[in-house]
Amino acid sequence: MKNSLPLKFLSIALIFALLLPSSYAHDPVYARKGMVVAQEPLAADVGVAVLKSGGNAVDAAVAVGFALAVTYPFAGNIGGGGFVLIRMADGHTTFIDFREKAPRKATHDMYLDASGNPTKDSLLGWRAVGVPGTVRGLELALKKYGTKPWTEVLQPAIQLASSGFPVSYSLMRSLKANADPLSQFPEAKRIFLKGGAFYNWNENFQQPELARTLERIAHNGAKEFYEGETAHILAREMEKNGGLISLDDLREYQAVERKPLEGDYKGYHILSSPPPSSGGVGILQMLAMLDGTGYEKSHAGSATAYHYLAEAMRRYYADRNEYLGDPDFVKNPIAAMLDPTYITARRESIDPVLATPSDLIRPGLPPGAAEGSDTTHYSIADEQGNVVAVTYTLNAGYGSKVTVPEAGFLLNDEMDDFAAKPGAPNLFGLVQGESNSIAPGRRPLSSMVPTIVLKDGKPFLVLGAPGGSQIITAVLQVMLYVIDFGMNIQDAIDFPRVHHQWKPDRLDIERGISPDTIALLKKAGYPIEESKPAVIARVEAILISDGWLQGGHDERGSGKAAGY
Repeated sequence: MKNSLPLKFLSIALIFALLLPSSYAHDPVYARKGMVVAQEPLAADVGVAVLKSGGNAVDAAVAVGFALAVTYPFAGNIGGGGFVLIRMADGHTTFIDFREKAPRKATHDMYLDASGNPTKDSLLGWRAVGVPGTVRGLELALKKYGTKPWTEVLQPAIQLASSGFPVSYSLMRSLKANADPLSQFPEAKRIFLKGGAFYNWNENFQQPELARTLERIAHNGAKEFYEGETAHILAREMEKNGGLISLDDLREYQAVERKPLEGDYKGYHILSSPPPSSGGVGILQMLAMLDGTGYEKSHAGSATAYHYLAEAMRRYYADRNEYLGDPDFVKNPIAAMLDPTYITARRESIDPVLATPSDLIRPGLPPGAAEGSDTTHYSIADEQGNVVAVTYTLNAGYGSKVTVPEAGFLLNDEMDDFAAKPGAPNLFGLVQGESNSIAPGRRPLSSMVPTIVLKDGKPFLVLGAPGGSQIITAVLQVMLYVIDFGMNIQDAIDFPRVHHQWKPDRLDIERGISPDTIALLKKAGYPIEESKPAVIARVEAILISDGWLQGGHDERGSGKAAGY
């Protein structure tokens, strides 16, 4: 009898724990001066060290980007591409586009077989690779907005590659899970799988070839990657293995500064990603559709709230897949997609109770409206008030699985982000149109959406995520849980998410959503599927309020928030 009461309370506590909306719940990390949130702990520590040594958020962002290329080969890279969104303390804001490009030899139908069906060549091997942009993009960011020398910010990555680092449990599992495709390429098998012996947890992992490549880049700048010894190695191996990238492709590649997309939501000012990101217009369009529905009067996690989220999502994705593409090739109808009259019509088409079948939702703009998985994200804030959001990628985990001999780095499989066959789904199930078809020099449309939210003219949220087509909806939900439901950043990240991308017509859900809510959503007409994998993106974010930096790391994956 003596132990029955504690056991009873323990049972009750266990029941309540199981009913919590998320199994990830923990507190944010708080700091006063600087914060780095990244998907790999060693890289996060590199960023904090740069801030502590007097560097600004851009210096730290560049150092973290190169460190992740060593410690997080699943997505960290110098052989991929991405976006940087920067908001300086003086109010200047810029977006750096270092998205990969299709090589000169790329053709519209290059991934179709004799019957006109898509092949797997856009996903695996040398032909899947787009011209990498990461090194150019990080150099441009540092030259224009950083304060530290290029050689200094690369040193932590060089040290990690040359001396090695302990293999984490998550890296060990990730490498084993990807052993089959990595084993198809001798250099990838040798470096990342120890020739088939595998790395154990805590075993030291050294990458001498990558260290030498990084040393050359540190000494010669980005020119080394695009014109120097590294470029010649890459071009030679491409030619030897049937790839498409030439020295001319590398020499011609440039990162581009673009104007961020901007909009407002309930007194907050949103800074987000322009095309070739599809995310910024998506965030702004979905926020505008939700504003005025009153969805927030129902509690977070209710069937009503998820219903309105899903309906806004599917309407946006119908437009996204039809209209958006590389702004250097396609006239993106951004103004038309965000026009208040158009938004009102889209909002009014949402039934307050029932799901609208995707077959009944078409891209909604009138003719002529056009105007004149896997990835990683990190967020950084410094003591001066500068904030940076970076999302960059190899596309699939470990990219094309190709590792460049003598250079030690993985290459992307970004060509799969094009519409190899307009109307057919890609790796992430997205059905895309001719506006994102393959053409030499074109950048594929992306779901990456580094985003900054201002409150009273000052940075309030810095966030982004990896997760393929689910990135945009995950970032949206975290923003809404903070702004509309008053959650702290960690609770907003931990809260269970949903995702709808128009086609296929299904609502993906995470574990933690109550059975009653799922039943109501099914009754409303949603085909429901538990997300595979069981998480919907992984958001890394910072909330800035009352002199405190709140770091929120997404426990759906590895990494940490680190501040001081």
